[in-house]
Amino acid sequence: MPNPMQGVRVLEVAQFTFVPAAGAVLADWGAEVIKIEHAERGDAQRGLVRVLGYEATSEGSSFFPIMEGPNRGKRSVGLALEKPSARRVLEELIRTSDVFLTNFLPGARAKLRIDLEDVRAVNPDIIYVRGSGFGVRGAEATKGGYDSTAFWARGGSAAGVTPPGTDRMTRMPAGAYGDSMGGLTIAGGIAAALYSRATTGQPSVVDVSLLGVGAWATQFSVNLAMMAGGPLPPRNQPRHGSATNPLIGAYLTSDGRWIELSMLQPGRYWAEFCKLAGRAELAGDERFDSTEKLMANAGEAAEIVAGVIADRPFAEWVEVLSRGEGQWAAVQNAWEVGQDPSLRANGLIARVVDADGVDRELVANPVQFDETPVALTRAPQFAEHTDEVLLSLGMTEEELLALKIDGAVS
Repeated sequence: MPNPMQGVRVLEVAQFTFVPAAGAVLADWGAEVIKIEHAERGDAQRGLVRVLGYEATSEGSSFFPIMEGPNRGKRSVGLALEKPSARRVLEELIRTSDVFLTNFLPGARAKLRIDLEDVRAVNPDIIYVRGSGFGVRGAEATKGGYDSTAFWARGGSAAGVTPPGTDRMTRMPAGAYGDSMGGLTIAGGIAAALYSRATTGQPSVVDVSLLGVGAWATQFSVNLAMMAGGPLPPRNQPRHGSATNPLIGAYLTSDGRWIELSMLQPGRYWAEFCKLAGRAELAGDERFDSTEKLMANAGEAAEIVAGVIADRPFAEWVEVLSRGEGQWAAVQNAWEVGQDPSLRANGLIARVVDADGVDRELVANPVQFDETPVALTRAPQFAEHTDEVLLSLGMTEEELLALKIDGAVS
């Protein structure tokens, strides 16, 4: 069952990445996803030319990764929802859909008549899904948010990775970082709502906020703080290792690359590491020859480990550590992640053909069914499927032309 959502139609009235990413995941899983874009302006994300200081596309190409990632597999319809003549089209799409998916703010939803009551009046059985910045209740229910604000800053991640006393806050490591996690979260909620409707006959309202996703991601620290009854004290991490384990943390190689060790049982892995590193005598050193001594003298052992790792280049350490059983990882940049052999072996880097007929690759969503890699199709060009979708609803060519003349559709 590689396409468990086959037969499900999703109507998406959303833009940017947070909620559209959910539509992309559902499309990966086999759903038919119709993306409504404004008839003139389209998804606002199409207008981004630089992201985190990088060019968002390459000259002369239609391939636009910031749109491809959260919109692959969809069909795009250009529809000016504020036009009265567009209402008939919207209502027919609502009537024939299983899921209505939006991230529009309450004021915009009310103005465009796409709030819960409006949509359910057309299709009482539809699953209604809202993605928000700060939730649908409380003083900030009408406030917009991006993942940099609601997820990263408010949700605790920024404080968690910014060292005490620094003069600048650590930024998100990638564009749409929290949005992508949030989109996958929404997709899971929709799957549960579809199951519930199938078993009970009752449609659900699904709500996911970026703040909620951010708090879920940092829940370990948040839960500790609530148990303690106040902010957690600043963590004074040793430069190398942890307070009781030299085989934890990041170490720098001779060529300026990082290796992350995570051998949570130091007594179990210390002798193996020493042997692999060519320093077998350290396992019998009286400072480290038992688990208790190794933990008590972890700082001293960590300095030795740092010196040992600093003596050899990254590629050599990757080969050496691969021979052991202890847990570790190479610290990879974005290019290396895209070439990661395990991602590729599991079909998590997927081929897609762009609108120009060029073979491209995208990161697949991490969920697979029946050990079958997802088959991706490209994101739509702006309003690419307007005619196709509207004609499939039973409209005539003359009616479609009239809507275009009125500016209701693209």
